[in-house]
Amino acid sequence: MKKRNLLFLCTGNSCRSQMAEGYGRLFMGERYNVYSAGIEKHGLNPYMVKVMQEDGMDLSGHYSKTITELKDIDFDAVVTVCDDANETCPVYLKKTRLIHKGFEDPAKFQGSEEDKLNFFRKVRDQIKRYIKEDLVKEI
Repeated sequence: MKKRNLLFLCTGNSCRSQMAEGYGRLFMGERYNVYSAGIEKHGLNPYMVKVMQEDGMDLSGHYSKTITELKDIDFDAVVTVCDDANETCPVYLKKTRLIHKGFEDPAKFQGSEEDKLNFFRKVRDQIKRYIKEDLVKEI
């Protein structure tokens, strides 16, 4: 059976879409080639890398990319993980199955080092739960 292509799209491809790509590969990798991208490039967020490592997933080798870098891939499904990406999703992607599941932006959270890490953990766990329990059944 040929694998289908799944994209997680966010604003900057620094946190939420990267986490989703990691969990998408873990829970859906047998059926999908999983990618992530942003409308813009913001670089990898070090807090994201740290909290994913805590959950046994090393994303330090990932890099931030824009959707235009993946323009040659025909996606079967696109999941927008933030409201901005949902609103500004490129028109050509709208020809495919679009799913929106917004998550708070942990990169915008203000607080102490520990508070930031805890917020990143909260969003990480929400993304993991969504992919593992809901998205795998939806597509």
